[in-house]
Amino acid sequence: MREVQERRTLPTLIGVAAAVVAVDHLTKWWAQRVLTTRDIDLVWTLRLHLTYNNGAAFSLGSRFAPLIALGAVTIVVVLLGFGRALRGRTSLVAVGAIIGGAVGNLLDRLLRDGHGFMGGAVVDFVDLQWWPVFNVADMAITLGAVALALSAGHE
Repeated sequence: MREVQERRTLPTLIGVAAAVVAVDHLTKWWAQRVLTTRDIDLVWTLRLHLTYNNGAAFSLGSRFAPLIALGAVTIVVVLLGFGRALRGRTSLVAVGAIIGGAVGNLLDRLLRDGHGFMGGAVVDFVDLQWWPVFNVADMAITLGAVALALSAGHE
């Protein structure tokens, strides 16, 4: 039974991570096409507003973006190893979401024009107007971390 579970672990992690990366980059592509000349007001203070983040979370530490990106690579590798030991579905999906979010933002750093190695800006576009602007990858990391914390010891 354990061997069957182990065979499902890595595909689940990679599948969830790949889905997050795909949705993240499709929404970033859309945002860059639609939001370059306008904002879209949705409800209350929620609007879609295109920005480019050269820093870490909440645009902090832009001078250290390459180091932060390398740290994120390390975290992804550690989570892949850690995730293989997980057995609960919630924990697996949570770790997959965190990995996918980290990879989504890392791809921005690698593939977008910027200054030096991993110096590209991350595309952000979900704006609450009272919180820093964020994207789907950021949501996946945050929700994955909360789900992982809530599922700890229960699976």
